[in-house]
Amino acid sequence: MTIEKIRKDYELIDLFCNLAEVPSPSMHEEKVAEWIKNYCDKNEISCKLDDFGNVVINIPATDQTKAPMMLSAHMDVIGDDSPVKTYLDENDNIHAEGRTLGGDDKAGVANALLFAKELAHSDMKHGGLEVMFTRDEENNLSGIRNANLKNFNSKYVLVLDSDTLGQCEISGASYTLAKFKVHSFKGGHSGIDIGDKKRANAAKLIADLISDLPQGVFYEEDGHVVTSCNIGGISAGDIKVTNIINTDAQANYSIRSSSRKKEEELKSKMTLTVDEFNIKNKEIAKATVEFEEHLPPFEKVDDDYIPTIFEAAANKVGVKPDITSFHAGAETHIYANKTNANNEKFIPYLIGLATVCNMHSKNEYLEYKTILKGHELLTELFKEYNK
Repeated sequence: MTIEKIRKDYELIDLFCNLAEVPSPSMHEEKVAEWIKNYCDKNEISCKLDDFGNVVINIPATDQTKAPMMLSAHMDVIGDDSPVKTYLDENDNIHAEGRTLGGDDKAGVANALLFAKELAHSDMKHGGLEVMFTRDEENNLSGIRNANLKNFNSKYVLVLDSDTLGQCEISGASYTLAKFKVHSFKGGHSGIDIGDKKRANAAKLIADLISDLPQGVFYEEDGHVVTSCNIGGISAGDIKVTNIINTDAQANYSIRSSSRKKEEELKSKMTLTVDEFNIKNKEIAKATVEFEEHLPPFEKVDDDYIPTIFEAAANKVGVKPDITSFHAGAETHIYANKTNANNEKFIPYLIGLATVCNMHSKNEYLEYKTILKGHELLTELFKEYNK
């Protein structure tokens, strides 16, 4: 079996390879966006670029009594703009020679694009399909952040960006940066002033503070981590200089949580620890903490309609469904905190329509049979949705 043979046999594989072979590092997606626009024009699919360069596709409803659905995937990949040459290994996996493949998320783009083409030329009765392919997901999520989501009518959004076939992820963790700073009121010389009880080394003090702060899993549910914190680094003084009683030190933590309530509990605990530190050390130093939210949580909702029909569709096409959550960020988090044209809050899900291994590395590969099965799953899911 060769890459040429499976590209000839399967339109989806050829489409994926064509997309993968257009390099599209973050904020340099113009060429792949143009390729998608040309594909849509050729196949008479309504397609436009928004003001930020995201690609928007609309397949009008053929049954006004049904509700629309939205598909979302990102066009940018980890990697540079060097040529991408795809090949098939002996285990039927698609690779790129000497670099990242871009399966994250060209697999999602290819699946949605082919489905849009098929739907546009079918006689199926449906409530409409809205599709958006975004820019710059990997670095700053600036594509989704700059999209006008009020232009979309769908309530349910399938974000086709999970790395494993059959996954339907119903919640995801936020990212908040916590900055702890300690300022010692009096520094000095590590020899001459070391006996002065009013002088305290900020490096030692921040170590004391850290020892009282939580680390790791803060809250879990049913074996899944919901809320956690992790120290990323400590800064105090100069590693080459030992004759100074340091006056300033800092430690940064990441906070991740798929529950706003539990995240606030963790932040309160951290703040209380700082307050207790300040009471204990009020004569010699002061500590502060600042919280910066970089990504809001994607919280689980009570509505289980999509997971239910996803499970039914997956079982019907022979894919094992995995309804789960993930302790990281994605575009789902932005959708989950925004409203559509009807002022309804979006209900997103992170969906796996292919298995991509070793993502973001030169050893990345796509199990090609999984993307074919993923397309069956997407098709069956949309049918279930429009019953």
